[in-house]
Amino acid sequence: MAVRAITFDFWMTLFEEKNRGERHQVRVDAFSQATGAPPDEVGEALRAAHDYFFHIHSNEQRTLAPRDAVDMVCDALSIVLDPEDADTMAEVFGTAIFKYPPTPVPGALEAVKAAAARVPIGIISDSGMSPGSSLRKLLDDAGFTPYFSTLTFSDEVGVAKPQAPMFHRTAAALSVEAHELFHLGDLEPTDIVGVQSVGGTGALFAGANDRFAADTKAEHTFFHWHEFLEALPDILGR
Repeated sequence: MAVRAITFDFWMTLFEEKNRGERHQVRVDAFSQATGAPPDEVGEALRAAHDYFFHIHSNEQRTLAPRDAVDMVCDALSIVLDPEDADTMAEVFGTAIFKYPPTPVPGALEAVKAAAARVPIGIISDSGMSPGSSLRKLLDDAGFTPYFSTLTFSDEVGVAKPQAPMFHRTAAALSVEAHELFHLGDLEPTDIVGVQSVGGTGALFAGANDRFAADTKAEHTFFHWHEFLEALPDILGR
């Protein structure tokens, strides 16, 4: 099938996950200061919320929101926040990533620029405690935004990868069919399985996460972005 658009995952593809512990502490401190709850108890409840986020993502393939995490911590500690205060705390949870942001993977911006010069490009990414709105700002701050025609995040769609709506919605926004997508990501069960399930082409990016590299069903595997740049003319057939 001809490739008429290219899509990228966010985490461990364009941006490398760092400082997760520091972001966790920002959330713990904010909740503890607002409610008087002991920080160690808040931390334990928040870790349990993270585990539940992962469980829902893995088993139901959908994304919970920062407000869900706030509600879970409140329930665990028998704390009642009025809706306005709960929304304020959810905003703190969702924007903690700005205090300790991830860093772009070396060469990622150059790869995005090169792809955008040839075909329409987009993001197809799962989100989590940091919602799509926060990831959009990170992309903008790092200079990626002008090159993307569309940005698709799981918390905004209502399902997560590998569910087909993530890919169909993006393809429609790029004015192509889903089977014409070439999608790059680091996770076999979500990125590769997802794009191949709609007839598209999967490329495993193993530069920041190589745990699927030895046994991937992706049509392409890249360990460095310069490998993608070298392969781009052949990928597009021109």
